[in-house]
Amino acid sequence: MTGQGSRTVRDESDPEPGPLDFWSFIELANRRLSTEYGSSHQLATQVLLTLNRAANVVTYDLEASVHRPRGLSWSAFRLLFVTWLAGPIESKTAAELTGMSRAAVSNLTKSLVAAGLLDRAPDARDGRSVQLSLTERGRSEMADTYREHNEREYAWASVLTEAEQHVLVMLLDKLVTNRSQFDVRGRN
Repeated sequence: MTGQGSRTVRDESDPEPGPLDFWSFIELANRRLSTEYGSSHQLATQVLLTLNRAANVVTYDLEASVHRPRGLSWSAFRLLFVTWLAGPIESKTAAELTGMSRAAVSNLTKSLVAAGLLDRAPDARDGRSVQLSLTERGRSEMADTYREHNEREYAWASVLTEAEQHVLVMLLDKLVTNRSQFDVRGRN
């Protein structure tokens, strides 16, 4: 076994390999992808696995520590957040801004209306469209929820200097805005 800090890398000749953690898995994956499968883009794999892992860890933490105790899912918070700041908003636009499908927004809207947090009404200009807006209770809940959410965001982001935070935002923006170079599938 080889180690790098707290990272343990499995050596296939080792009769009793150590347990894998995320970082040792990345090293193992890169080595095997290169030697066994001819991959020549290990850094790209590492970048995107790490990006996905970071997003999942932070999202789970925010949902578990802030939103679930308030009876909300991460998706519900995202829809309420967008509606709180941009509403009244057309359901289609809410889907685009949250990164959810229209069907997901429609299903989530039903439960948030039933919970008394969201209002749903036909658009006055286009009867086929639906406008979403927060109820008075929804606005109050979002103000309270966001204060707690933002403190947790700050705790996560504060491990980076302000300059590092700006660089990270710039790099993520570059990654997302340059996706037109290839045929990206999925929601905007």
